[in-house]
Amino acid sequence: MSELGAALRERLRALTFELGGPGTRERFEKLTPPRNEYGVDPYGLDIDYAVSAIAPFLWLYRKYFRVEVHGIEHVPSDGRVLLVANHSGQLPFDAVMVGLSLLVELDPPRFARALVEKWVPTLPFVSSFYARLGQVVGTPENCRRLLAAGEAILVFPEGVRGLNKPFRQRYRLQDFGLGFMRLALEADAPILPIAVVGAEEQSPALLDLKPLARLLAMPALPLTPTLLPLPTRYRIHFGEPMRFAGSAEDEDAVLEEKVREVKGALQKLLDDGVRERKHVFW
Repeated sequence: MSELGAALRERLRALTFELGGPGTRERFEKLTPPRNEYGVDPYGLDIDYAVSAIAPFLWLYRKYFRVEVHGIEHVPSDGRVLLVANHSGQLPFDAVMVGLSLLVELDPPRFARALVEKWVPTLPFVSSFYARLGQVVGTPENCRRLLAAGEAILVFPEGVRGLNKPFRQRYRLQDFGLGFMRLALEADAPILPIAVVGAEEQSPALLDLKPLARLLAMPALPLTPTLLPLPTRYRIHFGEPMRFAGSAEDEDAVLEEKVREVKGALQKLLDDGVRERKHVFW
């Protein structure tokens, strides 16, 4: 690394500790994932790189979206867990803010290993950047291995259906897939619902330009009047862990009943969060 690069990384690292607040440096020293000879974990997570790289996002967390966190004590300090959240806002700032909350609000901190869509790594420069921040492509195999290693997995069962839904459907959960429930049952992992309030209004979608999206090989291309996300105030509500008995091989109808229970708990968190906030921007 050049002297300029080293100096920039050190400045960003210092900014991370400053924005994180008192005790952040000491808490981050507790982040010790398994490492190989290249200084990363088996999926590419590089702690030293990540601590520097999150500085701009942590500025967004503290200064732009001014994130409020409620109920984070429900997140287990260690061990496998599936974090199940609503998805919205056109760009995945919601995933970033949830991930940062586990780093700067928890002691000891945890990395949330978000499962990203399979098309995301095809974007220039994105694949290696995401990997070094601990994010992985959302295949069942990756999720099984991470849960077996005792990781916290962040999933969005709505997928792009939630991320790109039109503004008129804000805070209405879209259909959930069954995959997360099969994985939770297989790994005997608790499911912890997370409601993100505020992201729905950051970039209101008027319509989805589906023909152009297909041309660009993208799952969706929403038309929004905002060039940049609006500085809405994020409020993240962590619910209580939910455990389910049964087999990952159960019929879809059996799994759908369990998924409806998770969706209902998450929808209630969302409804309560929207009702309790006084304003979108403060």
